[in-house]
Amino acid sequence: MEKILITGGAGFIGSHVVRLFVTKYPNYHIFNLDKLTYAGNLANLKDIEDKSNYTFVKGDIVDAAFISDLFAKHDFIKVIHLAAESHVDRSISNPLEFVMTNVIGTVNLLNAAKTAWKNHYASHRFYHVSTDEVYGTLGETGMFTETTAYDPHSPYSASKASSDHFVRAYHDTYGLDVVISNCSNNYGSYHFPEKLIPLSIYNIKNNKSIPVYGKGENIRDWLFVEDHARAIDLILHQAKTGTTYNIGGHNEWTNIDLIRLLCNIMDRKLNRESGASAKLITFVKDRAGHDLRYAIDSSKLQKELGWTPSLQFEEGLERTVDWYLTNEEWLNNVTSGSYKTYYEEQYVKR
Repeated sequence: MEKILITGGAGFIGSHVVRLFVTKYPNYHIFNLDKLTYAGNLANLKDIEDKSNYTFVKGDIVDAAFISDLFAKHDFIKVIHLAAESHVDRSISNPLEFVMTNVIGTVNLLNAAKTAWKNHYASHRFYHVSTDEVYGTLGETGMFTETTAYDPHSPYSASKASSDHFVRAYHDTYGLDVVISNCSNNYGSYHFPEKLIPLSIYNIKNNKSIPVYGKGENIRDWLFVEDHARAIDLILHQAKTGTTYNIGGHNEWTNIDLIRLLCNIMDRKLNRESGASAKLITFVKDRAGHDLRYAIDSSKLQKELGWTPSLQFEEGLERTVDWYLTNEEWLNNVTSGSYKTYYEEQYVKR
């Protein structure tokens, strides 16, 4: 069985990628490496945790010795690197933490791969998953392409831009087989409720205020997380070495319009009077360095690898709301912090 290392596999996007690969590829053995920070939740993978081709490894990519030992112990054929600190607000409060995980952690993985794969670079692959935020901000028109110059504005996006550059440098300098993808905002199930959509769902459900930065005029392109996982699958297996692909949902929404749509859906699902949830909207001081607009041109991915989004945003948002309302226990465990005991209960005691 070929061994594939997926870093950050207990997180939001990572758990969907792990599930896809474990179920779709029985001849791969998937190793899920996660530090289990606040955003890493093994309960996200309860349905596949006992599969024979799945192994969870608790560890920190910042620990270079640990990473080197892991690569020496297992002959990983491919790496899908998703582990990252990703919340912009947290990066503003603690930028050094983002430098350590997103930059140093990535370089540690690259060094370990370079050493372990020294005599067979061509048969191994390092796939680095990044963000559209490295490109900076757009005006009212235009879209990010794979050749758009980097112009990061937050400590988070600066750390991801740096890691992208290191990945490309290891390809150009050492011949490591690498691919990179830059994705737009993801949404869907198992999303930690600090991000806009799951936070708003939770607050609406509990009649709490919905915080919206500034006037809510910032525009984002929203990508269904399962579509992102499918794109990662295609890129890992079919992309040419050294290439970059943008992944976007072709769904541009201002934050305030998105929240209003979400309020309407929640009113209907919760049998509330029309407009009741919208009364919870509260405008708050804008985030420092808040980029106005992101928009992804994913035509390269569509033309070269045949990927397309599977559903429209309104349908995806309905499915997302249904999931959170159906999985109330998961949401309560995450917001209360009790999910943090899952590792000890399910893994340490085994």
